[in-house]
Amino acid sequence: MALDPYKRLFRLPGVRTLLLVGLIARIPTTATGMALTLYVVNGLGLGFGQAGLVTMASTVGMAVGSPLTGRFVDKYGLRPVLTVTTVAQAAFWAGAWALPYAGLVVAAAVAGLLGQPVFSVIRQCLAAMVPVEHRRAGFSLDSMLVELAYMVGPALAVAGMTTLGSGPTLAAIAVGLTGSGVALIALNPPTRSAEELKAPAARVPRRQWLTPAFVALLGTVAAATFVLTATELALVGTMEHADQTPWIGLAVSIWCLYSLAGGFVYGGLSRGVSPLALIAGMGLLTVLASLAGGDWWWLMLALLPAGVLCAPSLSSTVDTVSRWVPAGARGEAMGFHGTALLIGGALSAPIAGAIIDAHGPAWAFVVAGLTGVAMVLVALPFWRRRPQPIAVPAEVAEPVVATSLPLRNESVAYRNKLAIR
Repeated sequence: MALDPYKRLFRLPGVRTLLLVGLIARIPTTATGMALTLYVVNGLGLGFGQAGLVTMASTVGMAVGSPLTGRFVDKYGLRPVLTVTTVAQAAFWAGAWALPYAGLVVAAAVAGLLGQPVFSVIRQCLAAMVPVEHRRAGFSLDSMLVELAYMVGPALAVAGMTTLGSGPTLAAIAVGLTGSGVALIALNPPTRSAEELKAPAARVPRRQWLTPAFVALLGTVAAATFVLTATELALVGTMEHADQTPWIGLAVSIWCLYSLAGGFVYGGLSRGVSPLALIAGMGLLTVLASLAGGDWWWLMLALLPAGVLCAPSLSSTVDTVSRWVPAGARGEAMGFHGTALLIGGALSAPIAGAIIDAHGPAWAFVVAGLTGVAMVLVALPFWRRRPQPIAVPAEVAEPVVATSLPLRNESVAYRNKLAIR
């Protein structure tokens, strides 16, 4: 692995600024789920079941709204969409404390529907600003920054709720989300490259890119987050059953570091790997983690091979979307990608939890891994009819990047960590 891909990436105009703004903008977004849960439990004095209903309403709203906001970005541009969603988030988080529980559930769903498309927008803009031959490094670095945001955001939400209280913490999130929106509006990164902007404007019909192969890709995305969510639940369950609860935070952090290391190494490779191979490999290696037993150190060692494939597995799907979908529909396609991420995590949490309660955490590793492998096998026949990748000009193409391998792996290991805590 070489650092040259990252050095070339940083020489591209505007990329460093976009990645830095993306990191900062994602931190308040990653804090919202944990803050909402703790507010319902501690601020309203209700149970985790009621808190789960609020977060479920928010998740459903985000799943529906993600492709819609992406389509609006494609049609109207970035600034109008960010303006509307930033105002909506500021209003919800500034006024959530005054709502009764029933009103909070409804408002959370609406706020989810009008959620800031920070994750998908950063990916979309990276695809526009970074040439095809440099995207692996760009998306891989972005995936590492997403991991950092998820390590910081929920922790800040917990610290705020336990030290400052519900009101100040919700207000701080409102300020953070507003600042994130304003920063992205001011930056206004391009959603299409200069070459794409030169092409004649034309409406891109969905049938051109929303094909069975693309749906199969979304299925593998959902399967990947299913594996990741179930793995973290099983990790937590294993440590609780072994009376090692105080070490859960350290164990989860180590697991995140595996993903960070995997993303960094993958971004420096000279060629990519199909997301089907990566997700299937992650699933099989997750099954092997079930053999580790109850000692958490052995479990962490057993999770190392699957852990280093986390960021590459998800990032490869982002790169595939950027290659398969025309620029005029890239925002909506990235929105569907985000919806698939949410669906996988939302389905995994109750299923893995039920398996852990009934049969123990080891079986959760097994079911999670086999689910990932099964989805890859289902997607395989459709994959052979995938769209042709975006062509790379001969004068800039790297010799090892062949168009017969369209599935380059980029980052953005976006996971719904609330569902697995």
